Amino acid sequence: MAEPARILYCHCAHAQVVPRDVKEAVLRRLSDSGVSFEAAADLCEMAARNDPALVRLAGEGCVQIAACYPRAVKWLFAAAGAPLDPARTQVLNMRTAPAEEIAAALASGTFTPNLPAGKPLPEDAPSPSKAAPAS
Repeated sequence: MAEPARILYCHCAHAQVVPRDVKEAVLRRLSDSGVSFEAAADLCEMAARNDPALVRLAGEGCVQIAACYPRAVKWLFAAAGAPLDPARTQVLNMRTAPAEEIAAALASGTFTPNLPAGKPLPEDAPSPSKAAPAS
């Protein structure tokens, strides 16, 4: 039997882009469920500090992350030197989904990878010689 996905919950304490009622309801339901999870005050801050916990989280099997946009979460981890494996990462977007949907997905035990594919940002950025001419 496969190891269950680890759960990471981001409280978005600094940017406060996740609706307060959603993040509080998700945290309450996670706490009441008895499911094991890790809580981060703010993933953006952790990435800015290159927190070694991100490297650990990215390297330990499947992970479900309740935070914001999957692309943003992907680049936060990449910026901290902890790229996430798209085949082992599911991001649940608390900015756009209701708390009930997020909590149900975390409690279901199912895992659906949804991290956007793509190369690290510096390789995607156009070189000065390939940049479009200014108008």
